[in-house]
Amino acid sequence: MKEFVISEAKAETAVLVGLVTPQQNEARTKEYLDELEFLADTAGAVTVKRFTQKVGGVNQTTYVGKGKLAEIKQYIQEEEDNEREVGMVIFDDELSARQLRNIEAELKVKILDRTSLILDIFAMRAQTANAKTQVELAQYRYMLPRLQRLWTHLERQGGGSGNGSVGLRGPGETQLEMDRRIILQRITLLKQRLVDIDKQKATQRKNRGRLIRVALVGYTNVGKSTIMNLLSKSDVFAENKLFATLDTTVRKVVIGNLPFLLADTVGFIRKLPTDLVDSFKSTLDEVREADLLLHVVDISHPDFEEQISVVNETLKDLGCSDKPQIVVFNKTDNYQWVEKEPDDLTPETKENLSLDDLQKTWMAKLDENCLFISAKNKDNIDEFRNTLYRQVRMLHVQKYPYNDFLYPMVD
Repeated sequence: MKEFVISEAKAETAVLVGLVTPQQNEARTKEYLDELEFLADTAGAVTVKRFTQKVGGVNQTTYVGKGKLAEIKQYIQEEEDNEREVGMVIFDDELSARQLRNIEAELKVKILDRTSLILDIFAMRAQTANAKTQVELAQYRYMLPRLQRLWTHLERQGGGSGNGSVGLRGPGETQLEMDRRIILQRITLLKQRLVDIDKQKATQRKNRGRLIRVALVGYTNVGKSTIMNLLSKSDVFAENKLFATLDTTVRKVVIGNLPFLLADTVGFIRKLPTDLVDSFKSTLDEVREADLLLHVVDISHPDFEEQISVVNETLKDLGCSDKPQIVVFNKTDNYQWVEKEPDDLTPETKENLSLDDLQKTWMAKLDENCLFISAKNKDNIDEFRNTLYRQVRMLHVQKYPYNDFLYPMVD
């Protein structure tokens, strides 16, 4: 059976392809391709070119139109003529088996989509048996409907009498059926293994005592692990890469004399593959069972408001949207804005707001459930700790009212 391995794409050059549609304007497409390039970089690929096409909708056969596909093919051939080989073409949406097969036949290079790229990164980042099992399950679920594409290099070999194909099966189709059966068996095995892991995790959570549980949630690469290290004085891996943290880490944190549990969870991302969300439900149980969520946001990101929406939608899908939240706007040290000239009469945009002005917008309505910090520079950390203490104390007293006298109030 042909293995599902994409990590060989490391250090290769990549071309990115995205669409501008009525639902996704040029600015949004550029933002998505910026993120796709960051994903490619995280996987070890170097982006050399981007292609976009303005269309009414996705082409069900080749994703982009025939003219754009021919343009991409010409670019690849020109690069080859100049001894600059293009290693792969990455599309910003999940491709169907039919699209993958048609595009690959035309371009004659490795074709990836956003989902396969994210799966590759998850496979690279997985360290524990739990994470590895979850990633493998997601990979097989992704592979299953695309098996036929993996065997297009095998020709059908007919036999027997007549020139019709009824009743004649070549080795490619036989191998396809064998692979499908093997993968389905493997999926069943992995699901059972995750059930066993879930039981172990549930037992571990029950043994943690009467402590309030706090979970760090947010878009990928917003600084959750840095905050985890700052609060718990631990050494959780933190890097300026997407999905730097994949395995959930739980630490006991004490602020003042108040102990609680803090969990650092996998970051969310737009267009997150459904198979990954399903596979990582056991990891996200830390979010489901948390008493308080620290929703970390990268305030310096130009599209942070959409990232907030992506996280909130994911929390809603997990049934966690009604949990108490503190929104922590991180990376204030990176926030940049452009001051308008006095004679500039164009409407003011978010990019023209200083950080102080931005805090007076809808964020002001969040009151004490909103904080602005720089975990890197440790700016406003004292207020962060005090706010967290008050919230955890309130939840603790609600659960265990007889402990009220143990933890004094703070201003």
